[in-house]
Amino acid sequence: MPSLVHDAAEKYATLSLDTVRSVEMLRLDRVRQQTAAHNLSAVLLFDPVNIRYATGVRNMQVYSARNPARYVFIPVVGPVVLFEYRACEHLAENRPTVDEIRPARPIMPLHSGHKHVDHLREFVADIEELVARHGVNGRRIGVEATTTGAMLALAAAGFDIIDAQIPVEKARGLKVSGEVDMIRASLRLTEAAVREMEAALVPGVTENELWSVLHQRLIAGGGDYIETRLLTSGAHTNPWFQETSDKIIRDGDLVAFDTDAVGCYGYYSDFSRTFLTGDGRASAAQRTLYGLAQEQIEKNVDLLRPGLGFREFAENAWLIPGAYQKHRYLSVLHGCGMTGEYPIITHASDWDDVGNDDNEVFVPGMTVCVESFIGHEDGGEGVKLEEQVLITETGVERLSVYGYCDRLSA
Repeated sequence: MPSLVHDAAEKYATLSLDTVRSVEMLRLDRVRQQTAAHNLSAVLLFDPVNIRYATGVRNMQVYSARNPARYVFIPVVGPVVLFEYRACEHLAENRPTVDEIRPARPIMPLHSGHKHVDHLREFVADIEELVARHGVNGRRIGVEATTTGAMLALAAAGFDIIDAQIPVEKARGLKVSGEVDMIRASLRLTEAAVREMEAALVPGVTENELWSVLHQRLIAGGGDYIETRLLTSGAHTNPWFQETSDKIIRDGDLVAFDTDAVGCYGYYSDFSRTFLTGDGRASAAQRTLYGLAQEQIEKNVDLLRPGLGFREFAENAWLIPGAYQKHRYLSVLHGCGMTGEYPIITHASDWDDVGNDDNEVFVPGMTVCVESFIGHEDGGEGVKLEEQVLITETGVERLSVYGYCDRLSA
């Protein structure tokens, strides 16, 4: 029997190694540009998604998200130094984005107990050395996602620290040449996985059993993992953000899900659909919910264009009817690359509290996800839809192409 992984990788991850390496170098350039734009000498990145974006190197990405056991030093000018998890240095060999590989200092108490204090001193000395050699903006650096001890030690050593997530989000928000092709490949794999999951939807299956089909196909096809547990059915769909459970899916139930899948090349495939279980007709109430969600998506996608301000978009977005306001999705739109990212555009009613930068606009090269959740404040079922699109020179291109449910479309 041929390898499913091999077949899927050939089908979806088809970019040449030269193209992949070119994209990685362009992404690194974006990080350097934004580091300079924020008047920093360097960024010190621990978040594994940021490390992968900047260098292309993947290593225990989920584990590293909660254990800051590896990190990379990226100066505005000078060599990129990857401090890799011990015994894993080979994973970064022959990468044009990485000039030097060193073993990471075991700065977590988990790894070295009380000795972590000694390793923190060595860690600070490493950064002192690199900034002394390559610090074009003095001791001002960006740092994110490290241990409390590491942050305190750097501050005590006199470093002027800002949150590195700020420049890195700006870097990731604008896609470089070739990056969108990686996103398309990831989406095609995820859509194939969703197709198999939809085929497995029958009355009597549990939410967990159905959700596992998406995972299996995604991993078999060379994808990485799914960030959330967002597949629910029946009344479990409303309000949203109830996690996938052992609930049995019944005939006639709505099944709503959000992919949140890291597929090919480490890119996020983020779209949502709602299915109808069984072969029966949708109820009038189900079609009403679905029609409202579809209307919200289509109106807001149509609004998008280059030069449109973030706040202007929020203020002109489709107005959610009153009975559905309480359970609205937390944003109208968010950026999307290797995960959900900059910008997050909140509802106009929430703008004064958590609205994004008033003066920022959409520009060509941004990939964003347009969101909808429609669920009545008094309960019942809900509908989740979401589309991933690319901002182009003239408007938008839909990147997610999985069709709507004909039986639910009003």
